[in-house]
Amino acid sequence: MIRHCVFIRFKTDTSSVEKNAIYADIAALKAHIPGLLAVHAGANVSPETGMDKGYGDGFIVDFANAHARDAYLDDAEHAKVGARIIAASIGGANGIFVFDIEAADIIDA
Repeated sequence: MIRHCVFIRFKTDTSSVEKNAIYADIAALKAHIPGLLAVHAGANVSPETGMDKGYGDGFIVDFANAHARDAYLDDAEHAKVGARIIAASIGGANGIFVFDIEAADIIDA
């Protein structure tokens, strides 16, 4: 499984309505991208002050495998949502941090 993590520095004038619409559009991709398993989105709620480095919001998309993730990345609807995220982020693409984890590599304590 691939866990696709996206953290965003939204512009201060980006409303919660717009953020939720973006997250809903990402979740809607689940209906037509085989292997897109789950979407989790929202604001950072960590009590660790300053550790977010300004990335106050984000989402995580779980994929069955790298092939499903790659289909998502190449999807035209994903590109439209991605453009909205870039437009709503401080510094455009510089306000977005993406990190993918292969869940098989996650170590349980």
